[in-house]
Amino acid sequence: MSRPGKIDAMTSSRPYVMGAVAYDPKVVTIWDGFRAFFGEQGFPFDYVLFSNYERQVAALVAGQVDAAWNSPLAWIEARELARQRGREARALAMRDTDQDLTSVIVARADSSLRSLADLRGRRVAVGASDSPQATLIPLVLLRDAGLEPGRDVEIVRFEVGLGLHGDHVGGERDAARALAAGGCDAACMLDANHLAFTREGTLPPAARILGQTPPFDHCNMTVIAGARDAEADRFAQLLLAMSWEDPKVRALLDLEGLRAWQPGRTSGYAQLDRGVAQGGALSRFLEQVEACA
Repeated sequence: MSRPGKIDAMTSSRPYVMGAVAYDPKVVTIWDGFRAFFGEQGFPFDYVLFSNYERQVAALVAGQVDAAWNSPLAWIEARELARQRGREARALAMRDTDQDLTSVIVARADSSLRSLADLRGRRVAVGASDSPQATLIPLVLLRDAGLEPGRDVEIVRFEVGLGLHGDHVGGERDAARALAAGGCDAACMLDANHLAFTREGTLPPAARILGQTPPFDHCNMTVIAGARDAEADRFAQLLLAMSWEDPKVRALLDLEGLRAWQPGRTSGYAQLDRGVAQGGALSRFLEQVEACA
């Protein structure tokens, strides 16, 4: 007899397969470790790596993978594409570190700039066009301050790793470097990266924060409702049960940048929804997903 909550091998013809984007070599180490952990819990699990989020989203909605470790933009793409097909995407789980993040727009400490309003007519550096934290959400902040990107402020884009949705932080770091070198007047970045860039010397100390976004959420584990729901629920149970106090899984959680998994929520994506709605960005992103199908 199966253990309570365990998926009997006879009820599933294949492992539960998750998609992940290979934004860094450590991804293989992380999910190899998770595969071993899930196997020890009697839950057959495997993963498939994708070169970009649009291809991963297309595979999820097509049923080629059962779950997808999605960026916030990939969540919106999956949600909208599923809706177009009469289906529903679910945010199954997320890291504790995915919740209540903020982005900032910073200037050099020796600058005369004191507020977002002072950026009118200035140059603002952002990350890649598909980066929620370093482009899409900060541009909402600019618009809310009465500054239309491309009209009231010049946007300098650092298109590093398009398709990776800013996960590699390459364009974000290049934007910070441009600010430090005087190539722009302000730069957009995740608040945590602002601190990291200062520690590593990419940004000079005491860079001035001109504006900060309201809190938003980052990645989530996305599934499509109705597709292997029992396995999806068990997958979520196993994630939520992982404890940082357990030395067997602590190294995996550290590599993936969390202390605890949390139930998925969707309330933290409102700013990004606004960001992709402005300028028809959502349609362009969905077209990229469709091209991968």
